[in-house]
Amino acid sequence: MNSVMPKLALKIHGMDCAEELAVLKREIGPMVGGADNLTFDLLRGKMTVAGGVSIAATDLMKAVNRTGMKADLWTENSAGEGEASFWMRQGRTMMMALSGAFTLAGFLAHVLTTGSLDAAFGSEGLGITHAVPLVARLCYTFAIISGGLFVVPKALLAARRIRPDMNLLMTMAVIGALIIGEWLEASLVAFLFALSLAIESWSIGRARRAVETLLELAPSTVRVKDKDREVEVPAESLAIGTEFLVKPGDRIPLDGEVLSGSSNVNQAPITGESVPVLKEPRSQVFAGSINGDGAMTVRSTKAAGDTTLARIIQMVGAAQEKRAPSEQWVEKFAGYYTPVVFLAATLVFLIPPLLFSGSWQDWTYRALVLLVIGCPCALVISTPVSIVAALAAAARNGVLIKGGIYIEGPANLKAIAMDKTGTLTEGRPQVAKVLPETGTSEQELLEITASMESQSDHPLARAIMDNCYEKGITSRPVSNFTAIPGMGATCTISGRNYWLGSHRYLEERKEETPELHERLEQLSADGHSVVVIGNEHEVIGMIALADAVRPASLRLVKDLRIAGIEHIVMLTGDNRPTADAIARSVGIDEVFAELLPQGKVDAIQRLVEKYKHVAMIGDGVNDAPAMALASIGIAMGAAGSDAAIETADIALMSDDLSKLPWLIGHSKRTLSIIRQNITLSLVVKAIFVVLTFAGSASLWAAIAADMGVYLLVIFNALRLLRDHSLNHIASNN
Repeated sequence: MNSVMPKLALKIHGMDCAEELAVLKREIGPMVGGADNLTFDLLRGKMTVAGGVSIAATDLMKAVNRTGMKADLWTENSAGEGEASFWMRQGRTMMMALSGAFTLAGFLAHVLTTGSLDAAFGSEGLGITHAVPLVARLCYTFAIISGGLFVVPKALLAARRIRPDMNLLMTMAVIGALIIGEWLEASLVAFLFALSLAIESWSIGRARRAVETLLELAPSTVRVKDKDREVEVPAESLAIGTEFLVKPGDRIPLDGEVLSGSSNVNQAPITGESVPVLKEPRSQVFAGSINGDGAMTVRSTKAAGDTTLARIIQMVGAAQEKRAPSEQWVEKFAGYYTPVVFLAATLVFLIPPLLFSGSWQDWTYRALVLLVIGCPCALVISTPVSIVAALAAAARNGVLIKGGIYIEGPANLKAIAMDKTGTLTEGRPQVAKVLPETGTSEQELLEITASMESQSDHPLARAIMDNCYEKGITSRPVSNFTAIPGMGATCTISGRNYWLGSHRYLEERKEETPELHERLEQLSADGHSVVVIGNEHEVIGMIALADAVRPASLRLVKDLRIAGIEHIVMLTGDNRPTADAIARSVGIDEVFAELLPQGKVDAIQRLVEKYKHVAMIGDGVNDAPAMALASIGIAMGAAGSDAAIETADIALMSDDLSKLPWLIGHSKRTLSIIRQNITLSLVVKAIFVVLTFAGSASLWAAIAADMGVYLLVIFNALRLLRDHSLNHIASNN
């Protein structure tokens, strides 16, 4: 009996390409209220039905089985080897190998029986059935059955739905070749098409393994203390908040916070950083990263199935469902192309014999050649394999792209807008200058400031306290502390009244002199934020702080220009002089300063109107409205931040700015490979169409050419899986 379920997930065995996703949408979509209620994770072979849909799992599994694929209920261990999974993957390879072996056996039997190599090759459309020896025909029959075992169910489904696809085209070609007595060619078509499906499955599997090997980096067990001894327990059984031990050289099993110990940790699987990162108490560590020479005690912050590493793998798999524009174009094109090929082959079969007294045998053969060469295998597989490979390669480099639809976007960017704090700068203000006035020592100024700032948690206050701590400065007792929001604070220390605040607060107190105003303006122009300190009579000093520019920012701007970015903009809520100073130091084209969140949205709106293709780079949370409006939203330093990963279209898992130009280069390279594959597929087909009408193309040559192109586009796409330096910049502007 049907029941309403929050969500229903199935493991689909044999789901290896975009066409199979389309088949499932057509078959399952009407049962669940439309294809929009289905989501697919191609890399893990997972299909999920939206919550609230009333459907029985058994009905869904039966519907999947009708497509020639198999389905089981999804469990956390579904990625493992089940019986159906083994048959769908290994069975396909076994049947393809049997088809090839029987084809070869039939050919050799024909040669040995007739003593003629020419007879075994047939007469290309003029063969006679009884000319093929019985033993050869039996071998060819077994070859056709083996090669078509996984094809015929899909072909029958396409025929029932009156939606011709490549499976139906190949099945018709095999049947037609048998009717006209071309046993060898019928067998070759079945074998080579089975081989193409096996290669397609392997190619998607390789991209799948490129991501899934990351999950294998996280150990399945965790080392914990049980009284006075260490024991290993399953990672999935460990509760959040449990302390566990990480020894030198260990792979870290779970996300967590370091409680004690320190070590350099290689977290390249998460962030793509090649240099190990020092981890100390209060530092965050990620599952799958590799500990260095130190021992650490860590408190788990996430369950095994919810670690940053696991989320990356889940999101990259699900990203395939979000089709890239080129992939959507190919799918739409193939939807028209396949029926046109089927119609053209029918016309070639009928019109010449009926209207021009052509040979039925000859034109039937030509129609079969047209069916084979018209098969859109290479064209259909060219884009999804490229997209999956590109997504997997990006994930291994610490760049999480949340859909094929976003992989092409960076290649088209003309303008990039960046948040200042935490993007171009470190995001951690530091004391740059301590400027006591005459009659006040630096020690005294810092003691008074530390006493007041100890009462605040403002970022500038924390920076001043850190500086005082490093210098051994201790604070004094404070009384009557009053915070003035957006301005500063007042208090009493050792019986005297003191205040501190911004330049604006100084002006409001009417204690600013022309000389002091000029000094404050110069400090602001140099990119400093200034805290002014005074007592009831006078200003006793100033502390200038600066948010340090990232060392990579200057190089980043140069590399972005090389990558083809025309306009680089900085968006910040900071004051104009500070923003201008930082912009000048790194070569930013335009600055929007003193912005509220709505101001950033307005700035992005103007940029989109002018440049069309604009990226917004920020922290993925505070900049969410602006990121949503931009063509592409890119989150910086998203590792460990669920909100950042969820908000952005693309998440840079580390703070490594060099990944921006790499991302643009990677996007351009992906687009280039997709275009190469589409062009190659269509050109070869066009050549064979001409040869077919000229009577110069044979069935086996057509399938061999189609297979050749098929292999070329797959291996060309898989080149994207190679590791490339993050300093690689695309030269194709």
